[in-house]
Amino acid sequence: MTDETCQWQGWREATERALYGPGGFYLRPEGPAGHFRTSVHASPLFAAAVARLLGEVAEELGTTEIALVDVGAGRGELLTGVLAATDAGAGNTGSGLPRGLTVRAYAVERAARPAGLDPRIEWSDRPPRGVRGLLFANEWLDNVPVDVAEVDAEGTARYVEVRADGTERLAGPVSGTDAEWLARWWPLREPGTRAEIGRPRDEAWTAAVACLAEGRAVAVDYAHVRAARPPFGSLTGFRAGREVPPVPDGGCDLTAHVALDACAEAVGAAPVGAAALGATSVGWPVAGLVTQREALRALGVSGGRPPLSLASTDPAGYVRALSSAGEAAELTALGGLGDFLWLTQRVPAATG
Repeated sequence: MTDETCQWQGWREATERALYGPGGFYLRPEGPAGHFRTSVHASPLFAAAVARLLGEVAEELGTTEIALVDVGAGRGELLTGVLAATDAGAGNTGSGLPRGLTVRAYAVERAARPAGLDPRIEWSDRPPRGVRGLLFANEWLDNVPVDVAEVDAEGTARYVEVRADGTERLAGPVSGTDAEWLARWWPLREPGTRAEIGRPRDEAWTAAVACLAEGRAVAVDYAHVRAARPPFGSLTGFRAGREVPPVPDGGCDLTAHVALDACAEAVGAAPVGAAALGATSVGWPVAGLVTQREALRALGVSGGRPPLSLASTDPAGYVRALSSAGEAAELTALGGLGDFLWLTQRVPAATG
């Protein structure tokens, strides 16, 4: 192997090294929250909604002891929030949570366990097996490394290679299972068009869902469906809250939107539910795909302002309600966090 070939890598290999290798972006002490805000960081309303969803799953399973598996747990922020919400909702009939709910919390993350984390949270680099409950993956699949393909001047889809400084070149033709995935999920025809080959994400999601013996699995991400793929892909970088060019040097996040319809079918069910897929009902079918705006509203999160009359009868309560409405509006905003897609898949108990 020459010095030149050592410098060039496919985007999947380069991203793996930049995000998760020695000194990688996701292993840094500050964690993802030091560079960008997710729904979890935007408001505790998000964790409270996940807690209500967890309560729904517990009622479906007929149990008060439920597992919550957070895949891509960051520094445990979501699990900390859900545990706080369930603690606060214990015995409160207005919380939407079953009485006496006991949560077994599992954080799945490749970074080390942070100091001071709630001791109830179990920390591992892989999901537990055979649990009953809810698996929740918020902005995880977009950081599962994938290769990038681009169509050359002759109409051939080729792998894109990259150096640590972000310089790219076209390499060999896309072949094998990668070519099959592109043909099925993201056909490329015009020279210069690009795609992120989502097959590793399909496999990662399938493996994650398989950890559940029974319950629901939910993936939340910026995503797209086959009828509306971005013609030039969506690979980008984030550093210190700003979008930057994707450079695999470990200094920035590397992310690309997710083909969630492909992930759903990989587990064995074509999704229904999003407007882009020709359906309008919300609810939770065997494989449901809806916007975050729809999902959170179904879980009681609305950006509606409190009645003005409350300002005179309970001024402090009005201020709190107004603040909560602002946070809910951010979580459900068009053109922002509300445009995330939620893929929900039910996992029935094995029979026989």
